Amino acid sequence: MSMDTIRNSFDGDSSVLSWETWNRIKHTERFVVLSSVLFVLLFSYAFGRAPVVSDVFQGYHGLAMTILIWSIFALGFNLLLGQTGLLSFGHAMFFGTASYAAALFAIHVYNEPLVVVLVGMLAAVALGVVSALLLLRLHTVYFSIVALAIAQFLYFLAREPLVEITKGINGLDIPRVPLLGIVDLNHEYSGLVGTLLVNNLYIFIGIFFVAVVALITRIRKSPYGLIFKSIRENETRTAFMGLDVWRYKFAAFLLSAAIVGLAGGLMAVNTQFAGVERLYWSVSGDIVVMTVLGGLGTLAGPVIGTFVFFYFKGIVNGFPTLGNYWLLLLSLSFTAVVWAYPDGIWGMLTDFTAALRDPKELLTKTRQRIADLVPNGGDR
Repeated sequence: MSMDTIRNSFDGDSSVLSWETWNRIKHTERFVVLSSVLFVLLFSYAFGRAPVVSDVFQGYHGLAMTILIWSIFALGFNLLLGQTGLLSFGHAMFFGTASYAAALFAIHVYNEPLVVVLVGMLAAVALGVVSALLLLRLHTVYFSIVALAIAQFLYFLAREPLVEITKGINGLDIPRVPLLGIVDLNHEYSGLVGTLLVNNLYIFIGIFFVAVVALITRIRKSPYGLIFKSIRENETRTAFMGLDVWRYKFAAFLLSAAIVGLAGGLMAVNTQFAGVERLYWSVSGDIVVMTVLGGLGTLAGPVIGTFVFFYFKGIVNGFPTLGNYWLLLLSLSFTAVVWAYPDGIWGMLTDFTAALRDPKELLTKTRQRIADLVPNGGDR
């Protein structure tokens, strides 16, 4: 083989090793799903137990499971806001309602983890149907504020009038039973499986995480997902094309409610508890921060944003002295990232990796970004 042949095999036009080939592969559904499986397999280990890496993160297995569940929440919220353009300040109503429904079903009817999670999801969908009939008649800020009002109504309803059912601020405790009557979720493995995944509960949560990623990837690449995106870009023009915009917004709203409800049910099983604080307005605010910080409208962005948020809340919060200001540090980080990169952390990473292919382009982009950030910088 000549040197020219070897050189051409690494050239940008190569069908095997070119950037174009990589860009084509990384956006396929199979690659995304396999990446999510690999992420679940390695995340808890890298975060809490891997040599050197875990020493930097100072994470632990329980927080890894919490991050996976909240990532499902963020992915469901992002499906509505990032894909369809509907900003809800009341998505805690689906999260909290699903947790309560799961807990009440487990206590009074049948305590089977899989069934309990599905019941929580169905309860969120039922609430989504009712609330959508009101909310989807509204637009822009009115949609957002009324969603917040509904969530707060449910919060105060669960805290005081329904205290006999919800136990108010004390919440509901749920005993954890074997999955399908056979699989003990608390069972910890030894060997390689134990090193990577630790226990059955993590596997249980991880399977749902991968399923949600696969579902959202399919939606994003389907004609339905393209119509969602069209509504986000220009709702009026989409209606002029003869499409029933309300019907598609209704579908997006219910899909989002179902995924968030799934997260709520998983949280009830994970913590063995359902409390009124999961309906509180700050939960809705937190999920907005996670999604926007990570990268609105992307698949990896909400997961990254969730990780950063809970890293500050669960790890930085425990640092001596510095931990007292974790929320301030998070706010400063959020402001800096969104100010410099409106597409969030994922947008920052993709811009940087794309620019690395051409150092001159990286330098040019950096100068341009600095010029854009400095007011009247070009007039001096």
